[in-house]
Amino acid sequence: MAQPRVKESLDQAIREALITLVHSRIDEEWFGQAFPDACPDGYGNAGTDRSKMKAMMKGYGLLWPVDGFDADTWTSDTHVFDLLEFSYECIALPEPGNFHSFFAHHHYSYDQDAGRARFTADVNRLFERNGIAFELKDGEIVRLAPTVLHEELAHYVFQTGDTALDKLLEVARDKFLKRSAQERQESLEKLWDAWERLKTIEPGADKNNGIRGLLDKAAAGPLRDRLEQEAKELTEIGNKFMIRHMETDKVAIEHSVHVDYLFHRMFAMIRLLLKESDRGG
Repeated sequence: MAQPRVKESLDQAIREALITLVHSRIDEEWFGQAFPDACPDGYGNAGTDRSKMKAMMKGYGLLWPVDGFDADTWTSDTHVFDLLEFSYECIALPEPGNFHSFFAHHHYSYDQDAGRARFTADVNRLFERNGIAFELKDGEIVRLAPTVLHEELAHYVFQTGDTALDKLLEVARDKFLKRSAQERQESLEKLWDAWERLKTIEPGADKNNGIRGLLDKAAAGPLRDRLEQEAKELTEIGNKFMIRHMETDKVAIEHSVHVDYLFHRMFAMIRLLLKESDRGG
């Protein structure tokens, strides 16, 4: 049974399963297109040249998942994620052709799109079954945003009418979905930069007048007052915590769930103001 997708680190079982998946695909000749082992008679591809593949992986600083590997040497999730991304780049579904009886091997052709699709499905099934909050998407291991945010972030198109603001929001989204905890923290910096940019997006507006104008478009009455208070609090968070400023008196944000909370809170405000000012996607 699949588990809730909330785990942000790999345990030994899932780490070994993912490494074994790559090992199996090497044994099954799925890397023969990227690292061809030419038939000695020169008339076909006989599978994967492991020595070439191993040398290339060494050059990339990747651990070799064959020859009796010890899972304990895979000391970080980054080792495994890097292996999966490299594998996606090089993998292709082998299609055995004629059997060459003299050398006792098949000659292969390859379908890269099918191989990548199958590999992606296999990796993501393991992530899903083990409750891992990551997925392999277009060859990159990305983090799944909390459910309440995931669909919105995946499909939202930033068309604010301000190129610089669009760029800040796109970078913030991209970093928030990265597997690196450092990049996810950096997503807050870009999102708060976008917040400051948004305050002056109205023609002729300074930060104070601009945000009031946007709030006026977003709501009226008691809700308008509450949103203004929220806007002030969000600005204060950006100034007091280690988001836009790195001085020693700023408070560090150390936990992933806190990054999620702050990103969600700021993104919700920005989205509301963009939508209600007809600048949404």
